[in-house]
Amino acid sequence: MKYKKDPIIIGIESSCDDSAVSIIRSRKILSNVIIGQNIHKKYGGIVPELAARLHDKNLLKAIDKSIKLANIKKYQIDAVSFTIGPGLIGSLLIGCSLAKSLAIGLNIPIITVDHIQAHTLIHFIENGNINNSYPNFPFLSLVISGGHTLIIKVDDYLHMKVLGSTLDNPIGEVFDKIARKFGFSYPGGVFIEKYSKYGNFKKFKFPKPLVKGLNFSFSGLKSYIFRFIDEKLIKDPNFLKKNLFDLCASIQNIIIDILIEKIHKAVIKTKINRITLSGGVSSNERVKKVFLFQAKKNNWNLFIPNNLYTNDNGAMIAITGMIKYHKKQFNSLNVTPYSKFKYFIN
Repeated sequence: MKYKKDPIIIGIESSCDDSAVSIIRSRKILSNVIIGQNIHKKYGGIVPELAARLHDKNLLKAIDKSIKLANIKKYQIDAVSFTIGPGLIGSLLIGCSLAKSLAIGLNIPIITVDHIQAHTLIHFIENGNINNSYPNFPFLSLVISGGHTLIIKVDDYLHMKVLGSTLDNPIGEVFDKIARKFGFSYPGGVFIEKYSKYGNFKKFKFPKPLVKGLNFSFSGLKSYIFRFIDEKLIKDPNFLKKNLFDLCASIQNIIIDILIEKIHKAVIKTKINRITLSGGVSSNERVKKVFLFQAKKNNWNLFIPNNLYTNDNGAMIAITGMIKYHKKQFNSLNVTPYSKFKYFIN
């Protein structure tokens, strides 16, 4: 292959239910297409078989649309980057197969991308965060999404170490399960955020999980909240209806408090005060407000992604692919996806 100093990279993301494709040149995103799957709402969560089937239908559309919006020709693409894991194995296999086919057809290399690594590197896209600047190394990355809750020490683009992770449920999943308890449709986290704006976050007090180090645990908190609500409903069947706003605000508040507490510990432990947020939950307005307040109070250099890049997207795959392209980290066509998260990313 002929190495280019200014390549055009296509990024394909299919780890869960969003079929996402993006094209990047230098650090500028030329197109960013996301096709969602609304069918999962009636099941209250992602159905893996349906997700894979819809990727098979939607990814080709997303690729064609992304190329058209980028105003380029297929033959101008210099490499295909795609999510190799972690995620739903069926969905990953569809993305992997399509990426390989595209690479073979265009006679260009493939570049595998770790989904978590890509979330962390979203801040290196031009205008990728609200600061419109890039974080210096090393920095701490807090990844908060439907599938992951992690604190990662980032020493360089491709040298990262997980300092803490959830021992059970990821933060986004907790929000969705509590939302379902309240009768909200999937995904429910957005409804908790919406109703919390009208509530008193000091109304209800919930215990913080006692977890050593920088790890997280939300299962016990979720169970406590469920029991608390059930007990209140026995005494007053209208308890939920009367207190919905305050419950949403109080639950959101305790979860954000846990995140702040752990990041504060990570800063003390590592002596690194540069922090990035990423993942779907980083679009939560209350999360951003509290982190910005704490950053000012504690002299943290905080980077918050633009909402366009918080949920799963092809842009994060494309920027990671571009970084790996310049480091000449290409992959064999024999690669296969992995579903479980690798705790040390290289």
